Amino acid sequence: MKKYLKKDLKSVQWDKNKERGIVMTVDLDWENLGFAYRKLPFRYISYYKDGKWDEGKLIEDSMLHISEASPALHYGQQAFEGLKAYRTKDGSVQLFRPNMNAERLQRTADRLLMPQVPTEKFIDAAKQVVRANEEFVPPYGTGATLYLRPLLIGVGDIIGVHPADEYIFTIFAMPVGNYFKGGLVPTNFLIQDEYDRAAPHGTGAAKVGGNYASSLLPGKMAHDRKFSDVIYLDPATHTKIEEVGSANFFGITADNEFITPLSPSILPSITKYSLLYLAEHRFGMKAIQGDVKLDELDKFVEAGACGTAAVISPIGGVQHGDDFHIFYSETEVGPVTRKLYDELVGIQFGDIEAPEGWIYKVD
Repeated sequence: MKKYLKKDLKSVQWDKNKERGIVMTVDLDWENLGFAYRKLPFRYISYYKDGKWDEGKLIEDSMLHISEASPALHYGQQAFEGLKAYRTKDGSVQLFRPNMNAERLQRTADRLLMPQVPTEKFIDAAKQVVRANEEFVPPYGTGATLYLRPLLIGVGDIIGVHPADEYIFTIFAMPVGNYFKGGLVPTNFLIQDEYDRAAPHGTGAAKVGGNYASSLLPGKMAHDRKFSDVIYLDPATHTKIEEVGSANFFGITADNEFITPLSPSILPSITKYSLLYLAEHRFGMKAIQGDVKLDELDKFVEAGACGTAAVISPIGGVQHGDDFHIFYSETEVGPVTRKLYDELVGIQFGDIEAPEGWIYKVD
């Protein structure tokens, strides 16, 4: 009976999309997608040559054709982003703060001596990819989204250690479910003090592939011990929590404070800054960016990891050496974490009014 009802809801969604001129011929198990690559029909690509970007276009070829001497391959001159498209209750589709992703990619490009992708070009490219693959935007109510992966890489025949002369900017997409298995349920994390995510004054604040490559080994160590992910300490002193392996950290105190670490080597998470705003302006909390000292974890009554892929993942407990510290619960989500999650996700899916400028409709 339950399976039949779900299928009937999908039929209702298809009818709504037909009214808007969108025929959803794709019928996936939307509620159990997981977070995995899926080749979709279209992606966007643009080339930078002779000091300027071309207009860019949609293509069907999922293979990038680049020189074997490309600096992206040898010297890591590459950057990427992650954002999502959401199906709303009325069947329309929207992006969440894509201008922030564009600006972060521009800062990363500056750090790696790559040409910036203009904000308007970035947003237009994202919209083109969503429109072209709109039947793969999951139905409203499934919790699934269309994940977009923008990529900026240095290409061309360069063998010395210097910036490329040519670049590729591309965006591809795939429907995804929850990044962490189980969705909004607490999981445990391993505090890592043997390895650092990034060096002081390094590329920690840039979204570059090298940061993630160096996190694979510590991540595997955590997974082998049945933890969801690693929590890294500040690289300078190893006395403060800095960042989760694939997301930002936040803690909530009994004094109604929402605290996230502040460090030049932390990736500036768009989800984190959105939560800081919502905590202060929607719920009257004191929003703080500051030190999260390892010896002061007792002051947090709740904690979580946040990011575009993860959204919010409640942290049940953390293991550091022989010590295991529990925040709110290993089995239940804290009330403030749930409140923040519901507000953010409600905005992203169009159920709750967004602050001005946060939502971009894909017409």
